[in-house]
Amino acid sequence: MTKPILLLVLIAAASLNVVSQSGRKIIPRPMQTPPVQAPINPEPEPQAEARPVYATPTKLTFLPDTIREREIKMLKDGSFRFADFPGKVVVINLWASWCGPCRREIPEYEKVRKAYAGRDVEFIGLTTEDPRTSTERVNRFLRDVSFGFRLGWADRETARTLMQGRGGIPQTMVVDAGGRIVHHWTGYSPGSSGDNLKQVIELALGRG
Repeated sequence: MTKPILLLVLIAAASLNVVSQSGRKIIPRPMQTPPVQAPINPEPEPQAEARPVYATPTKLTFLPDTIREREIKMLKDGSFRFADFPGKVVVINLWASWCGPCRREIPEYEKVRKAYAGRDVEFIGLTTEDPRTSTERVNRFLRDVSFGFRLGWADRETARTLMQGRGGIPQTMVVDAGGRIVHHWTGYSPGSSGDNLKQVIELALGRG
């Protein structure tokens, strides 16, 4: 073997020995897992029914003629208008089948309704739900809860006007025989809602 070739062999051997003593290892790079992709059209997750949000109108002191004359579809058959009850105090209760306080309030209000049977007081319950999507749920609610009010669907315009920008329910409004709003309140007071309603009805009857 010639000297140049022998020299190259010795240099190569020395280089290998240095690498072997360095403690470094060649670690292969792991394979990258491709990202999981969601389906293009996934099945939507069930969501709670959206609650309506209404703009705040001017505070009402009278029930507007546009609402008094507006036709309200009843839950069963037929329709009615607030104007159909001249000379009467009108109690309007806004409720919904998903509303827990409404469920607890109704029995108290039912006692009041029965106490005023035969007097010039009309009791109306309007659900703020959409009849196109909530009929079955509303009917199921009414099978569980005895609700003897005249029951109807509050369309968007009626609900917006009656709620006067208040987002919560239940809401109750008492209107005297002259169309004046005597009192309007939001929420349920356990054990006292019925008594509060009686007091306001008596006030409204006294104004007649």
